[in-house]
Amino acid sequence: MNRYFFTSESVTPGHPDKICDLISDCILDEFLRQDSNSRVAVETFASKNKITIAGQVSSKGSVNVEKIVRQVLKGIGYDNENTDIDYRTCDIDVNITKQSSDIALGVDVGGAGDQGMMFGYACDETEEYMPFAIYMAHKLSKKLYDVRVSKELDYLKPDGKTQVTVEYEGDIPKRIETIVVSTQHNENVNLDDLRKDIINKVIKSVIDPKYLDDNTKYFINPTGRFVIGGPLGDTGLTGRKIIVDTYGGYSRHGGGAFSGKDATKVDRSAAYMMRHIAKNVVANKYAKKCELQVAYGIGLEEPISIYINTFGTNTIPEQDIINIIKNKFNLTPAGIIDYLDLTKPIYSKTTNFGHFGKEELSWEKIIKM
Repeated sequence: MNRYFFTSESVTPGHPDKICDLISDCILDEFLRQDSNSRVAVETFASKNKITIAGQVSSKGSVNVEKIVRQVLKGIGYDNENTDIDYRTCDIDVNITKQSSDIALGVDVGGAGDQGMMFGYACDETEEYMPFAIYMAHKLSKKLYDVRVSKELDYLKPDGKTQVTVEYEGDIPKRIETIVVSTQHNENVNLDDLRKDIINKVIKSVIDPKYLDDNTKYFINPTGRFVIGGPLGDTGLTGRKIIVDTYGGYSRHGGGAFSGKDATKVDRSAAYMMRHIAKNVVANKYAKKCELQVAYGIGLEEPISIYINTFGTNTIPEQDIINIIKNKFNLTPAGIIDYLDLTKPIYSKTTNFGHFGKEELSWEKIIKM
């Protein structure tokens, strides 16, 4: 059987890019909470003790953006401008204008808010129908977050990343070859103790031991100290972790980011819909893995094209699957929004640990196709 290695990464909520994603999604949620028809496209930029918000919004709601920014930073745990950023003292610059009336012409009648192509993917490697490597990386990031918030490891700070390299035989994940964890910490921590704690209380507490063996390599804070983090250590930007947000590189990505965009932006809503359909193609045993692409033109309602690849794992012809999809689902932007109930303020729930594989989200529901 073909033997190969595949690697995916995840990041914690304190990663600079994820700070920006969460701020953008919390702003979006608050506009939707006040006006479910809000049109929002908001970007966040984080740098040394400064957060910049820019974008376009059309809404009946009135949102205190600065308050949201400070609440998000406080919730993440950022309160020290000497090591990362301080929610109490950071400078906040807001530059939000109204959505272009030219774009609104097409969107108001149910058309797509932009052109582009979006992908969805699913496979049977995990119960969540997610690729194994990104699923494991997210589990590690979530556990790294949990042991910090619970103070089980009270010397950890918010910024962190995980990475998992999986050895495959054919399409089967057999073992984990390498795990990398980099986590911000207090200045006085003993690095040997940190490394032991991360292996025992993070890695071995969430990963099934059958995937770990004597040859599995662990790299914990491989550069040594990681005291300076957050936006002080590296700038952050909304939408810069799109592979973390999706399938860890195991499937293609159309290029559009998710966070800060309302559902009229097909970058987000159509990607969610393609995930929903791909997951159900696999769950309904039409294939063991499925990648779907859909393309839209700005202002147009119907997709320009639909593409499927089941990588030779299909149990019925791929064209039959396409016909089922076309007959079953309304793939207009308005149809997707209605089907997935995307006008609700749900988006801050999606920001961290991936937008897919979470059962509580509408696009993850399994249906009969």
